[in-house]
Amino acid sequence: MTTGSAAVTAGVTFVWLGMVLAISFLEAPLKFRAPEVTVRIGLGIGRLVFRALNLVEAVLAAAVVTAVAVGGPPAPVAVLTGLAAGLLAAQIAGVRPVLNRRSDRILAGEEAGRSRAHLVYVAFEAAKVVVLPALGVTALAAIT
Repeated sequence: MTTGSAAVTAGVTFVWLGMVLAISFLEAPLKFRAPEVTVRIGLGIGRLVFRALNLVEAVLAAAVVTAVAVGGPPAPVAVLTGLAAGLLAAQIAGVRPVLNRRSDRILAGEEAGRSRAHLVYVAFEAAKVVVLPALGVTALAAIT
């Protein structure tokens, strides 16, 4: 893998990881602990934040895929890139629509119990937290 491609891959990957950690594992749980933040207000904020996060993630994923494709990656880098992009695609295309429909109902005043889709989304986030640092480190190790 070329030095430039590996550097871009690693740099963008670690920025992506930092965003996931900061939003999904810090901001999201903390907002519901703030005084006077109701579930409805928290959901409204969460929808905006996660829509923005997923958009930025898609741009970062595209940058990683491009850098990897241009750099002549070894198989482990290609596989990890595919895993990271696939996890994000599954979240955006498969889980987010379910969560959006649920939050629409709650914001309209309907009571809803716990959501399995939310747990699936969190599982995908946790998987990205494993895959992304592995990708960044593997890309750097692949410099030729």
